[in-house]
Amino acid sequence: MKRIYSDYAYGNGPRNGCWWDETCGLPEFPALETDVTCDVAIVGGGYTGLSAALHLAQAGVDVVVLEAEYVGWGASGRNGGFCCLGGARVDDEGLDRRFGREGRLQYRKAERDAIALVAQITENYGIEVERHSHGETELAHRPKDMDDLRRAAQAVAENHGVDCDIIAKDDLASHGLAGPFHGALTIPIGFGLNPRKYIAGLAAAVRDAGVRIYDKTLVQRLDKGLKWTLSAGHKVTADQVVIATNGYSADDLPAWLAGRYMPSQSNVIVTRPLSAQEQADAGWTSDQACYDTRNLLHYFRKMPDGRFLFGMRGGLTSNPAAEARARRRVRHDFETMFPAWGHVESAHCWSGMVCIARDMMPFAGAVPGQPGMFASLCYHGNGVAMGSYAGKLMAGLIMGQGDVPVAMAQPLSRFPLGRFRRAVMPAAYAGFMLADL
Repeated sequence: MKRIYSDYAYGNGPRNGCWWDETCGLPEFPALETDVTCDVAIVGGGYTGLSAALHLAQAGVDVVVLEAEYVGWGASGRNGGFCCLGGARVDDEGLDRRFGREGRLQYRKAERDAIALVAQITENYGIEVERHSHGETELAHRPKDMDDLRRAAQAVAENHGVDCDIIAKDDLASHGLAGPFHGALTIPIGFGLNPRKYIAGLAAAVRDAGVRIYDKTLVQRLDKGLKWTLSAGHKVTADQVVIATNGYSADDLPAWLAGRYMPSQSNVIVTRPLSAQEQADAGWTSDQACYDTRNLLHYFRKMPDGRFLFGMRGGLTSNPAAEARARRRVRHDFETMFPAWGHVESAHCWSGMVCIARDMMPFAGAVPGQPGMFASLCYHGNGVAMGSYAGKLMAGLIMGQGDVPVAMAQPLSRFPLGRFRRAVMPAAYAGFMLADL
């Protein structure tokens, strides 16, 4: 397999210390031990793959899911648990320029529908995900960012038909949002959740719908004859294939993906439960899902049990030494932002891959030049909602039902430098850091 990080990135080292692993077990599935046939084979057992499998199975399609490790092993089981608007990194002006106002509103509706889908799945299947937070709150890290937040509130009103809450700097403390911030914007759409409990419940629903799920089954080759053949120790023969590997994709599965996605690391820490006094000392008592206005943003939230989650973009290389540096950096930024908690230990720290497209838009559609193959990836750190929704879109395409928003249907563009494309990241990160000053 051709992947652009070292083998360390695709092993257990980065995810060791993940808090979510201690919160619930996962359904267990066997490895593939014989050749099988099916209507649709799905590569990847995360939100996208399992959502696609669920919606296909509900329509009577025979589905097999092939997961290299275990369901939710990748980003789906180790993210920050933000089920919020997002999936793209393009503003309204950019969407209007590329897709027109109608295309922009269509995509914004998809963001909203994605959140509603996660809520519907958890409710329909009785999945307790520790849901909390009334939407999400963006905090200004500079005074001038408040002008951008006011414009953002106007955009949300047009795109989503809801009014946002603008919070002045002097009022942050009364909202339980004290800190080095200059005001905030609360968008009343979305919520926080436990991502492992969501993936566990989703996997159980998929299993109960009759889907065959195989763990520890790494797909190493795809071949097209009269049907698709997936080689994973044994062979899976399928009429159609869905690639749902996102930031853990390979450049040769299929070859079309080469150079068309950029995995980027994100690091997270989780503290022990904070006492009521410790929360009061920091002036942070809110359970809002929050992030700041930086390009290289920090995201954080107090969870229902009082633990505090804090995340940020990680390193640009992947090896034990780089992982250690990234973990020190996220702890440093946590203590800088919340100095009253400098004594609070964070025994849980881990990292995972988000996936970026050159055009900064998620893709969901047929793979060009590969009849019967579909792919969806590049959610830009918002895969809880958008990954789940993209899986439903894939199912609809396979069954000839529904349309993909035009903004998500554009085939992914290539990054420069091909398999060496990570070389552009240091300059990009440096530019983001300067812009954040």
